[in-house]
Amino acid sequence: MITVTHNDLQAAAEALAQRLTSDGLIVASTGAGMSRESGIPTFRGAEGVWRQYRAEDVATPEAFRQAPRLFWEFNDHLRQLMVAAAPNDGHLALARFQRSPSGAELHIVTQNIDRLHEIAGSTGVIHLHGDIVRVVCPACGFADNDYPVPAPDCPPVCSCGSYLRPDIVLFGEPLPENDLERAFALAETCDAILVVGTSMNVQPAASLPFVALDHGALVVEVNPEQTVLTASAHHSLRGTAAEVLPALLDTVSKITGGAQ
Repeated sequence: MITVTHNDLQAAAEALAQRLTSDGLIVASTGAGMSRESGIPTFRGAEGVWRQYRAEDVATPEAFRQAPRLFWEFNDHLRQLMVAAAPNDGHLALARFQRSPSGAELHIVTQNIDRLHEIAGSTGVIHLHGDIVRVVCPACGFADNDYPVPAPDCPPVCSCGSYLRPDIVLFGEPLPENDLERAFALAETCDAILVVGTSMNVQPAASLPFVALDHGALVVEVNPEQTVLTASAHHSLRGTAAEVLPALLDTVSKITGGAQ
C-alpha cells in the first residue's frame, strides 16, 4: 500500500515542475525494485535472489567457465521469468512522461537486465548491467540480440564451438565503459534525478544521485524503504514504483501543461 502522503507527493511534483523548463533534463535511475511489481524478484531484498543462491556459483566469470550448465540453468530461468513479465504502472508512467509534450527530456538509466522499460515504450534506455536476453560469444564475438528463450541447449554453444553467455555484467566484471560514461555525464548535467527502486548498495550506479546532487540537481527518491540516499534527497517518497510514479509524473505533467 502506498504510504506517501498527498502533501509530500504534491511538493515533490511542484519541485520537479520548477526544474523542468523547456530545455529541462531529467534522469530516472532505476533498480530492481522498479520491476518487482512485474513479478521479477529483487536480488538483495527480503525475498532476494541472493538469499537463495550464491552469486559465486551462478553469476561470476568463474562460474561460467567452471560450471557452464549450472550457470545456464540459473540464468536461463531468469531469462524466462523476465521475458514472461509485463511492464507495471511505473514503467508505463515513465514511458508516458517521456512521450509527453512537457518540454523536458527524460533519460532512463537502469541497473535492470530485463527489457521492461523498452516494452513499456521508453527509448534510449542505458542498461548499466546489460541485457539478459541478448547473448554473446566471448571467443569469437558473435552476438544475438534476441536469442531464443528458453535457450535451445543448456549450455548453448556458438558455431565456433565455444559456450555462449548472456550479455550481462557478472560479479567481478567492469560495467560497459561507454554506458557508464553516458550515465555519469547525464548525472552531471541533469536538472533533476528520480531514483526509483534501488537499494543504493551497488556501485558505481549508487553514486549517480550523489553526483547529480553535487552538480545542483533536484533529487527525488521513490522507494518503499529508507536507503543511504534518503537523508540527502530533497524529496523521499515512501512507496513502490507502480504506486508512486504514475501519481507523481501525471501531477508534474498537469503543472507543466504537458498532460496528454
